Amino acid sequence: MTQALIVFAYLAIVVYIGVFAFRKKGESHDAEGYFLAGRSLGPVVFLLSLFGTNMTAFAILGSSGHAFQNGIVTYGLMASSSGLVIPLTIFLVGTRVWALGKRHGFMTPVQLFRDRWECNHIGTLIFALQAVLLVPYIIIGVMGGGTTLAAVSGGWVPFWLGGLVVALVVMSYVFFGGMRGTAWVNTFQTVLFLVFGAVAVTVIAAGMGGFRAAAEAMLGSPATAPLLTRERISPWYFYPLCIAAIWLPCVFLGVMANRATDIPEIKAKLDARRALVAPTATALPVEEQDKLREQAAGDDVLLRLLDKHAPIWLAGLLGAGIMAAVMASDSQILALSTMFTEDVFAHYGGKARFGEAVQVQTGRVFVVLLTAFAYVIALNAPESIFELAIQYAFSGFAALSPLLIAALFWRGSTKWGALAATLWVAIAVIAVAAFQQVVPAPLPGRPPIVVWSLGGLDVLARTAGGTTVLKFMPVVPMTIVSALLMIVGSLLSAKPSPATIRRYFQTA
Repeated sequence: MTQALIVFAYLAIVVYIGVFAFRKKGESHDAEGYFLAGRSLGPVVFLLSLFGTNMTAFAILGSSGHAFQNGIVTYGLMASSSGLVIPLTIFLVGTRVWALGKRHGFMTPVQLFRDRWECNHIGTLIFALQAVLLVPYIIIGVMGGGTTLAAVSGGWVPFWLGGLVVALVVMSYVFFGGMRGTAWVNTFQTVLFLVFGAVAVTVIAAGMGGFRAAAEAMLGSPATAPLLTRERISPWYFYPLCIAAIWLPCVFLGVMANRATDIPEIKAKLDARRALVAPTATALPVEEQDKLREQAAGDDVLLRLLDKHAPIWLAGLLGAGIMAAVMASDSQILALSTMFTEDVFAHYGGKARFGEAVQVQTGRVFVVLLTAFAYVIALNAPESIFELAIQYAFSGFAALSPLLIAALFWRGSTKWGALAATLWVAIAVIAVAAFQQVVPAPLPGRPPIVVWSLGGLDVLARTAGGTTVLKFMPVVPMTIVSALLMIVGSLLSAKPSPATIRRYFQTA
């Protein structure tokens, strides 16, 4: 109970910072002030806010839960590539987008696409797809908040109430504070998480007798030794590129949680996993298999370790640090609100007819509706935090990346190439979701269910963790096909006017 009270006190501080602190007079009624903080965030706040936005429930709870089930390979699945892709993207793409946005007054990617390719309704279609792909990130923020509060309170705060509290807190400071409030909250949360994250690893390591001893014990057991190797994941599924330090503690703690059999909640998860891999598991009713999967899920193992190995007051503070990470959905909510008011409301005449103040109020109403929608979905989401982000949100946005690259760096790109790529991504994401609904996942440790093979190669398969295409995660073929469609569609269609090309590719 003490831990929960500390977390609630932290949430009150967050609301104060987001709603009241660092506000500028008149900014809440001005569209650029509310949605972009007047383009005046300093480099330190911008950096910490950007960093905090990436530290979501997916990176903290989702990664540790996935590592609990699958082992150290979780680090290579996402963290290794993110450590290279994200900085390079910001440096090569982000800086150019910022410069163009400042030069032409853009506030959203769709505004850039509409101007660059001289399109109208195609831009609306791109907005709709981007909006759908942002929603899973908002959902996992609510799920992470609910999981955290339920764990730190010992069940006193149920998942539904914890998710509701987090949703209301995030909604309040995004509603009143806009970009400036959100940026300062993310700055505060990033500092908090970095400090408490280091403490958490130290405390849990000491409580478990040292990670070396825990790892050696796991290697000595046939049941847990595979978790310290790549045995659980196909090499086609595993593509490390570099080190992303922020994931390492969460992944490693998730793996080490397999040794925490003295924690009843974790022991129950391990018992459920053993029941799933037992030879008799396939004879169980589907409902019983689903129940065991839910019991074996590991999204809260990091919190269970904290509860066991840290003093109550410290566990509460560390729980607040984790809460700081899982509440990063605020940026996604604000981004989607900005996109709606600029790409739909203002674009189709709402701003010109009703004024800028009404545009801001429309954005706030959208924040409320979006948060409520995400909360309802979060209560019924069948996937884990990790799988929900990987299979849909991450895959979809990665597959849309050829649009931005083409718009910024290829003179010959056209709106018809963009339309072809957008339609493909929409169809592919829907297909993955439908496939996973129709084809049930195999039990953990069992071979994938191969739906289509060709020449001895598994073309399409359902695994315990999702879907594979040619043994790759769906994001790989989705992105490749998206890029090809962008190229072919552009080569076969008329280019934008020379004046537009000159504005984007000025020569000395």
